[in-house]
Amino acid sequence: MRHSSGYRKLNRTHEHRKAMFANMAGSLIEHEQIKTTLPKAKELRPIIEKLITLAKRGDLHARRQAHAQLKQDMHTARLFEILGPRYKDRQGGYVRVLKAGFRYGDMAPMAIIEFVDRDPSAKGAADHARVAAEDLAAS
Repeated sequence: MRHSSGYRKLNRTHEHRKAMFANMAGSLIEHEQIKTTLPKAKELRPIIEKLITLAKRGDLHARRQAHAQLKQDMHTARLFEILGPRYKDRQGGYVRVLKAGFRYGDMAPMAIIEFVDRDPSAKGAADHARVAAEDLAAS
Protein backbone atom coordinates (compact mmCIF):
# COMPACT_ATOMS: atom_id res chain seq x y z
CA MET A 1 0.00 0.00 0.00
CA ARG A 2 1.16 3.52 -0.77
CA HIS A 3 0.11 5.35 2.37
CA SER A 4 1.26 8.98 2.55
CA SER A 5 3.41 8.61 -0.53
CA GLY A 6 4.54 12.23 -0.22
CA TYR A 7 5.01 14.84 -2.88
CA ARG A 8 5.81 14.93 -6.58
CA LYS A 9 9.46 14.28 -7.33
CA LEU A 10 9.41 16.19 -10.63
CA ASN A 11 12.39 14.16 -11.96
CA ARG A 12 14.78 16.01 -9.63
CA THR A 13 16.93 15.12 -6.67
CA HIS A 14 15.95 16.29 -3.20
CA GLU A 15 18.57 19.05 -3.24
CA HIS A 16 17.50 20.28 -6.68
CA ARG A 17 13.82 20.32 -5.66
CA LYS A 18 14.62 22.20 -2.47
CA ALA A 19 16.64 24.84 -4.34
CA MET A 20 14.06 25.12 -7.11
CA PHE A 21 11.18 25.70 -4.69
CA ALA A 22 13.26 28.23 -2.72
CA ASN A 23 13.87 30.15 -5.95
CA MET A 24 10.25 29.87 -7.08
CA ALA A 25 8.95 30.97 -3.68
CA GLY A 26 11.31 33.94 -3.75
CA SER A 27 10.19 34.90 -7.24
CA LEU A 28 6.54 34.63 -6.24
CA ILE A 29 7.14 36.81 -3.18
CA GLU A 30 9.02 39.35 -5.29
CA HIS A 31 6.65 39.54 -8.28
CA GLU A 32 3.41 38.28 -6.64
CA GLN A 33 2.61 36.30 -9.81
CA ILE A 34 4.67 33.76 -11.77
CA LYS A 35 4.04 31.39 -14.64
CA THR A 36 5.26 27.81 -14.34
CA THR A 37 4.12 24.27 -15.08
CA LEU A 38 0.97 23.04 -13.37
CA PRO A 39 2.61 20.31 -11.22
CA LYS A 40 5.26 22.74 -9.97
CA ALA A 41 2.60 25.33 -9.15
CA LYS A 42 0.56 22.77 -7.22
CA GLU A 43 3.64 21.74 -5.23
CA LEU A 44 4.62 25.36 -4.56
CA ARG A 45 1.23 26.27 -3.09
CA PRO A 46 1.65 24.59 0.35
CA ILE A 47 5.19 25.94 0.66
CA ILE A 48 4.01 29.52 0.13
CA GLU A 49 1.01 29.04 2.41
CA LYS A 50 3.30 27.96 5.26
CA LEU A 51 5.65 30.89 4.64
CA ILE A 52 2.75 33.37 4.79
CA THR A 53 1.59 31.78 8.04
CA LEU A 54 5.10 32.29 9.45
CA ALA A 55 5.01 35.91 8.29
CA LYS A 56 1.69 36.43 10.05
CA ARG A 57 3.31 35.28 13.31
CA GLY A 58 6.09 37.78 12.74
CA ASP A 59 8.42 36.84 15.61
CA LEU A 60 12.17 36.29 15.35
CA HIS A 61 11.94 32.50 15.28
CA ALA A 62 9.41 32.64 12.41
CA ARG A 63 11.70 35.03 10.52
CA ARG A 64 14.64 32.66 10.92
CA GLN A 65 12.57 29.67 9.81
CA ALA A 66 11.41 31.54 6.71
CA HIS A 67 14.93 32.72 5.91
CA ALA A 68 16.21 29.16 6.16
CA GLN A 69 13.78 28.21 3.41
CA LEU A 70 13.99 31.34 1.22
CA LYS A 71 17.78 31.94 1.42
CA GLN A 72 17.62 35.67 0.47
CA ASP A 73 17.26 38.61 2.84
CA MET A 74 15.27 40.64 0.32
CA HIS A 75 12.57 37.97 -0.01
CA THR A 76 12.37 37.40 3.74
CA ALA A 77 12.04 41.13 4.39
CA ARG A 78 9.30 41.53 1.78
CA LEU A 79 7.47 38.50 3.18
CA PHE A 80 7.42 39.88 6.72
CA GLU A 81 6.98 43.59 5.99
CA ILE A 82 4.43 43.52 3.16
CA LEU A 83 2.75 40.13 2.78
CA GLY A 84 2.42 39.19 6.47
CA PRO A 85 0.43 42.30 7.44
CA ARG A 86 -1.62 42.11 4.21
CA TYR A 87 -2.99 38.66 5.09
CA LYS A 88 -3.22 39.17 8.87
CA ASP A 89 -7.02 38.72 8.95
CA ARG A 90 -7.17 35.94 6.35
CA GLN A 91 -7.44 32.36 7.62
CA GLY A 92 -5.77 30.67 4.67
CA GLY A 93 -5.92 30.43 0.91
CA TYR A 94 -3.35 33.10 0.20
CA VAL A 95 -2.50 31.95 -3.34
CA ARG A 96 -4.44 30.70 -6.33
CA VAL A 97 -3.38 28.48 -9.21
CA LEU A 98 -4.90 29.29 -12.60
CA LYS A 99 -4.48 26.98 -15.58
CA ALA A 100 -2.85 28.75 -18.51
CA GLY A 101 -2.93 26.38 -21.47
CA PHE A 102 -0.02 24.33 -22.74
CA ARG A 103 3.60 25.18 -23.51
CA TYR A 104 4.36 25.25 -27.22
CA GLY A 105 7.58 23.22 -27.17
CA ASP A 106 6.53 20.12 -25.25
CA MET A 107 2.79 20.59 -24.53
CA ALA A 108 3.43 20.76 -20.78
CA PRO A 109 0.39 22.10 -18.90
CA MET A 110 1.15 25.63 -17.72
CA ALA A 111 -0.26 27.54 -14.77
CA ILE A 112 -0.14 30.98 -13.22
CA ILE A 113 0.29 31.06 -9.47
CA GLU A 114 -0.49 34.36 -7.80
CA PHE A 115 -1.42 35.88 -4.47
CA VAL A 116 -5.15 36.40 -3.94
CA ASP A 117 -5.02 40.13 -3.12
CA ARG A 118 -1.92 40.86 -5.14
CA ASP A 119 -0.52 44.25 -6.04
CA PRO A 120 -0.50 44.44 -9.87
CA SER A 121 2.29 47.00 -9.85
CA ALA A 122 4.65 44.56 -8.07
CA LYS A 123 4.99 42.34 -11.14
CA GLY A 124 8.33 43.17 -12.70
CA ALA A 125 8.90 46.20 -10.46
CA ALA A 126 12.17 44.83 -9.10
CA ASP A 127 13.40 44.16 -12.63
CA HIS A 128 12.57 47.72 -13.69
CA ALA A 129 14.34 49.11 -10.63
CA ARG A 130 17.40 46.95 -11.34
CA VAL A 131 17.58 48.15 -14.97
CA ALA A 132 17.19 51.78 -13.87
CA ALA A 133 20.01 51.37 -11.33
CA GLU A 134 22.26 49.84 -14.01
CA ASP A 135 21.47 52.70 -16.41
CA LEU A 136 22.24 55.23 -13.69
CA ALA A 137 25.54 53.52 -12.88
CA ALA A 138 26.51 53.37 -16.56
CA SER A 139 25.98 57.07 -17.15
